[in-house]
Amino acid sequence: MEVKEIKNLIIGAGPAGLAIAGRFRKKNIHFEIVEKTNKIAWSWHHHYDRLLLHTVKELSHLPHLEFPDEYPRYVPKAKLAQYYEDYAKHFDINPQFNIEVQSIKREEDHWNVITNKQNYHTENVILATGVNRVPFYPVWENQEDYKGEIIHSRNYKNVVPFKGKKILIVGMGNTGAELALDLSEYDIDVTISVRSSLLIVPRDINGRPVQTTAKKLEKLPFGLGRWIGKQVRRFIIGDLSKYGISISKKDPIIHLKQTGKTPIIDLGTVKQIKSGKIKVIGDIDLFYEKGVRLKDGTKLEADVVILATGYRAKIEQFIENTEGLLDKYGIPKNIIGKGKHKGMFFVGFDTYKLGGILGTIFNDSKTIVADILKSYK
Repeated sequence: MEVKEIKNLIIGAGPAGLAIAGRFRKKNIHFEIVEKTNKIAWSWHHHYDRLLLHTVKELSHLPHLEFPDEYPRYVPKAKLAQYYEDYAKHFDINPQFNIEVQSIKREEDHWNVITNKQNYHTENVILATGVNRVPFYPVWENQEDYKGEIIHSRNYKNVVPFKGKKILIVGMGNTGAELALDLSEYDIDVTISVRSSLLIVPRDINGRPVQTTAKKLEKLPFGLGRWIGKQVRRFIIGDLSKYGISISKKDPIIHLKQTGKTPIIDLGTVKQIKSGKIKVIGDIDLFYEKGVRLKDGTKLEADVVILATGYRAKIEQFIENTEGLLDKYGIPKNIIGKGKHKGMFFVGFDTYKLGGILGTIFNDSKTIVADILKSYK
């Protein structure tokens, strides 16, 4: 197989890979970028139809190119996908498509990257495959007995296939909450299974984005901002225990920084739960032919089970030596590789910071390119 010698190889042509590529172009740094699918920002082209960014547009664009003025505050997925295509054209970013990385291994002074089409010897390898690379499919007892359909939320597009059916959504993160909202707005019978306490924040308060307000509150001394945030959540979200939801007492910002998990950004799901249009049940114990049995013994019939159970990064599947590289969630501990991982960089993995993953991509891509530029001096 052909071996190509290059200095900088970007793996992944989603927003993280594009951010690095755009910064490289501005600095006149040569690179190659490979993508396992046939499209720039493939995931954003294939998300569910109603998806909008939960972060405001002024804090969500890629480096050196803001969103068009006519874009709304919360950019819909179709416009976002178009923006990424336009970004690639603007910076003359031309990924090599349908190239899937099979292994990355350190050899002397370079990284040996083996793909399905050719090998690369590269000084710097920038991983931009992201935290949402591999859908997570939990397995329950007697699942094989279930006669209905089980799909991952990745395969949900809109309500059309689900009209007239009983739907059970497993997991109430942002995706599960929004799919339930989508279904409920079309009067489809929808239930969410929730197994732990939740952190829920409104997206907007009186027309103002909570994201920008939270950034301002975080600067207040003596934890005053977090206290104000807690009172606002208590007033707007309220006590949901009678609807089957326990609200976590954890502070959303502290929780994010400790676990990398964002709170649920409420777009109207809470209102639908309170109105009875979305039902909430507890944790699933096992499946039976017509549905599920809960931990408390209750049975629930369902025609379709949608797994809103998230994703895993799973970069250990192709990086041959990850010893000391990953945290307990399988996420790189640092965006710049150290020691035996020198020359390896990670963008689009750090979910532990405020501002959303796109804001983090903007900042981390700057740090990574600045570090790589040191070797050019």
